Amino acid sequence: MSEHDDPRDVGLPEERRIEGIPARPDEATQPRVGVDSWVASHEERRQQATGIGGRIQDWWRRTPPIGRLLVFLVPAIIFPLVSNSGNIYRYGILTLIYALLAYGLTIVVGFAGLLDLGYMAFFGFGAYAYGFLASQHTGRHWQALLVLPVVVIATAALGIILGSPSLRLLGDYLAIVTLFFGQAFVLFANNANRIDFPFFGEVDLTGGAQGLEGVDPLNFFGYKISTNKGYFYVALIMMVLIVTMLHLVNNSRTGRAWRALREDPLAAEVLSIPVKRLKILAFAFGAAVAGLIGCLYSSVQTLDAPGDYDIGLLITIYAIVILGGAGSLTGVIVAALIVNGVPELLRNPNNGRYVFYLGLILVLWYFLKSWKRLLIVLGGALAFGFVVYGITSLVWDRGTSGAPVADPETGANWLATAISHWMVLPTNATQIANWAYFALVLLIMASTLMSGWWRTLVLIPTVWVAAFAWENLLFTPDQINGPTRLLLLGTVLVVLMNARPQGLFGTARVEIV
Repeated sequence: MSEHDDPRDVGLPEERRIEGIPARPDEATQPRVGVDSWVASHEERRQQATGIGGRIQDWWRRTPPIGRLLVFLVPAIIFPLVSNSGNIYRYGILTLIYALLAYGLTIVVGFAGLLDLGYMAFFGFGAYAYGFLASQHTGRHWQALLVLPVVVIATAALGIILGSPSLRLLGDYLAIVTLFFGQAFVLFANNANRIDFPFFGEVDLTGGAQGLEGVDPLNFFGYKISTNKGYFYVALIMMVLIVTMLHLVNNSRTGRAWRALREDPLAAEVLSIPVKRLKILAFAFGAAVAGLIGCLYSSVQTLDAPGDYDIGLLITIYAIVILGGAGSLTGVIVAALIVNGVPELLRNPNNGRYVFYLGLILVLWYFLKSWKRLLIVLGGALAFGFVVYGITSLVWDRGTSGAPVADPETGANWLATAISHWMVLPTNATQIANWAYFALVLLIMASTLMSGWWRTLVLIPTVWVAAFAWENLLFTPDQINGPTRLLLLGTVLVVLMNARPQGLFGTARVEIV
């Protein structure tokens, strides 16, 4: 061995030394202890081998951050230019507000791993603070350029106040404390309309259950934002700024320290990472973002009502964060479109019918994992439905005298017409539909206890009963804008989270089961 030979090449075949193959793998390709890089790389290799979907995901991973942002930003900029409906503008604004709130929650939950259930209190505080400083209800009309920094700083200070008592709490205990804070804010907003302050007398802070009315629009350098299109672009600009800030923070020393805190607080503290300071910083950053979005929401609604900041909205924002992948900036946008888009599609009966039956097919395909069995179940359900329809038409006249729900303006589409010849649609079907819904629950439970071809056979009537309950109970005008939307959204979340427990854009993690 000469002095220029690498000692690691001793004993290797000549061809390996000539080709320059190292004796030991490069350090960058080795799995690192305590890091999920091996799992992530394995997931990437598995996805790359799945054809078109794998190539698309590989292209997405190779795209720089600015390119990923432009993928969503360019269509969003064009959206108001090609749409003429004010309601669609408002839908776009609410979707952006949901995404912005999810970004603020991503700091606390996704980056730092702190289970904050009082997040809506910061959002409500920002909205009420803006309404208190700029509304006809209070008679104050501060300019938005002055209100926004004051509210953001005050909300960040409130986040520090909440975070300080929670420094020694983790997991469920932190969730309980912060949940109490969120509910306390709603109670305060409902009753803080008559508070007697020394030297000031009685002061109305929140307007009580009626809220603060006549909130001023945003005003920048004398230009008032008075249209939905204007607010859409304001929300879009805020999203770009916040996403850019979070991307820079996530790749900074603070972002890496937050991730270490999320994975193992004890190990982070042993490594001399200032855990307490990082927790307070996460609460402050998340609260500041929520306060800023509260100002935007207050000006869009022109009203601050206590019911807008309850636990229902908190569940929606958490669903966005978890579905997109905790800590994923891209996932928040996609999840916001899904969570706010699926219920919106149900407003039109024709679109809602497409959503249900397409979702039903996807659920069956996911659980059966066989195209052959999927075709057997769908074909069997069609045959089962025609047999039931034929028998019902012979023995029960009222059983086929109903009509499927259709769009009142455009009427029934081809799918609704086809279903009317396959599905039993009785008039006044509430009672029988309730029993069908109960039978559907029993059939689903039975199918989970079976396997193989027995499960396939049970799924045939299950699919038909599910369609019967949908057409006669869940898809009625009384239900479509209430429980049905939540039920269908919950089903979508369950299926997607079963397919990818780490979220749509989350990273697979090592867990001991």
